Amino acid sequence: MRAARMLAAGPALLLLAGCGFHLQRPAHLPPQFDAAWLEAADPYTDFHRALDGALSTAGARFAATRGTAAVVVEVLVDDSGQRVLSVSALNKPTEFEVYYTVRYRVRFGEREVLRPQVLTLTRDYSYDPTTLLAKEQEQQLIREALARDIAALVVRRLAALPP
Repeated sequence: MRAARMLAAGPALLLLAGCGFHLQRPAHLPPQFDAAWLEAADPYTDFHRALDGALSTAGARFAATRGTAAVVVEVLVDDSGQRVLSVSALNKPTEFEVYYTVRYRVRFGEREVLRPQVLTLTRDYSYDPTTLLAKEQEQQLIREALARDIAALVVRRLAALPP
């Protein structure tokens, strides 16, 4: 039985290797990120926590103060919410869209190396008033996932900066 599984997995692995599929490698940040500073109006948002973790995972080390930082990532806008997408015949919401918008810029010392960038991601979900608590939980999970996705996009852009 085990040999049959191994035999079946072999062609699948060869097919994956032949198509050029590779796992995504972690981003490598420029050397300035050995003394980084993450500045935001609210350090307790989903995006700020996600970006802090993503930068740490990518190898950034945070400076003790902004004055000693070689690079400053400034989060200018960190906004999320939801909009009604559709309503029922009784004029009650049946579908919502959760959005997350971030505007940020990057400075190496006093030099702005990345002008203000805006990233917005959206996801929609169906709404059922009989499962109100579950839908509130779903909305929060979607918001956290959007924040993590935007943080990953920001780190990939930061990894592409010239040293």
